[in-house]
Amino acid sequence: QVQLVESGGGLVQAGGSLRLSCAASGRTFSTYAMGWFRQAPGKEREFVAARGWSAGSTYYTDSVKGRFTISTDRAKNTVYLQMNGLKPEDTAVYYCAAHEGAAHTLVAGTIDYWGQGTQVTVSS
Repeated sequence: QVQLVESGGGLVQAGGSLRLSCAASGRTFSTYAMGWFRQAPGKEREFVAARGWSAGSTYYTDSVKGRFTISTDRAKNTVYLQMNGLKPEDTAVYYCAAHEGAAHTLVAGTIDYWGQGTQVTVSS
């Protein structure tokens, strides 16, 4: 059974940093793309970042380019989202996502597995 477990969320002041982690288990993820989505109150879930588990291109939504970095640690079966220069508009529940296939397909919203989410709150 596949499980994606996020951690690392919390409350931070604007300009601060957080690193989200997503521990993946239940299968070999070498053929998967991994990503992060977020959902703010009253808004739809939106794409944030994605990449192939082993290698390949990375994708970011425009509003986080230059501030957020997605990475993977294959030895730990963990996906990270390093978030720097946080802004109040980054406040949302952040979800880890996995798709067996290309990262651009995950970006388009084809998701096989979701994590339970972790809250990120950025105060002004």
